[in-house]
Amino acid sequence: MIVDLHTHLVPEHFPQAAGRGSGRWPSMDHFEPGRAKVTIAGANFRTVTDQCWSRARRSADLPLEGVDAQVVSPMPELLSYWFSPADGLDMSRYVNDQIASLVQASPTQFYGLGMVPLQDPALAARELTAVKSAGLRGVELGSNVLGRSLGEERFAEFFAELERLDLCAFVHALHPTFSDRFPATEQLINAIGFPSDTGLTIASMIASGLIERHPGVRLAFSHGGGTLPFFLPRLQHAWSGRWNGEPPAASALPNPFRQSLPRSPVDYARGLFYDTLLFDARAIRYLVDMVGISQVTVGTDYPFVPREQPVAATLKSMGLSPDEWDQVSWRNCLRFLGLSGEAT
Repeated sequence: MIVDLHTHLVPEHFPQAAGRGSGRWPSMDHFEPGRAKVTIAGANFRTVTDQCWSRARRSADLPLEGVDAQVVSPMPELLSYWFSPADGLDMSRYVNDQIASLVQASPTQFYGLGMVPLQDPALAARELTAVKSAGLRGVELGSNVLGRSLGEERFAEFFAELERLDLCAFVHALHPTFSDRFPATEQLINAIGFPSDTGLTIASMIASGLIERHPGVRLAFSHGGGTLPFFLPRLQHAWSGRWNGEPPAASALPNPFRQSLPRSPVDYARGLFYDTLLFDARAIRYLVDMVGISQVTVGTDYPFVPREQPVAATLKSMGLSPDEWDQVSWRNCLRFLGLSGEAT
């Protein structure tokens, strides 16, 4: 059994803008059967297929992909943090309804993650009750909110409510804040900006103490956690002053970073979840070595990124034991969703 943590939905249609969205409210240009342009601010943001909105097409694709079930979240651009909070709430409720309808129609094939207007953290926190009532397992969040990392104090109320309601959050790379540092083509924003921004926001959540204060929050990160696994040893050394994950020496001088965190950065990182969308068995192996097999789960970015056929071909080549395979292919994902870890 394989459950794909990382798949996206775009609605077949959007409500009329009616003055909302400051000119960036999306619309769909269905220019030919089964294909549409997602139009934002008068330009084609992305050309998509009916895989984005058609339940029948998604269901038919599952055996072709080699997947038994998908976790469906919004196309990240729909998170709309650049809207006013009221407009962001309207967009969130509409998209959440679309995802909830998909899940209700095929509950054994699809699990849903919604969205909330995190540009207003208090409003987003209040909206979580509606997300849960709709039968969604949690929410998708962007890796930054108008340039602010998720570990900042302004989001503390939101994560406290997420924890209280026993919902999860899948953090997806969005609008990296430093694309002026490299040629900002679509391909390089995806290849360089996305993983770098994700690594930064995870580091902020660890270093700020947010994860320490909210140990019950279940968090997963796109693209294998981006750069985080690769600078995690350096972050660990900044905390401990030792190599190879060893604890601080008894004689170690006081360290403000260590004094602010009761546990090591590696300990916090090993409580998070990460998808396998790393494109290379060596990178997946390194991720597993750093965070543990219990925290890694299949993710493909369906239907946007060209995928292996079947999607877990690389994982199956890595010599995982039967128990390790079960963990990565479905148990870890269901545990992230707050389910028992048993097949349904």
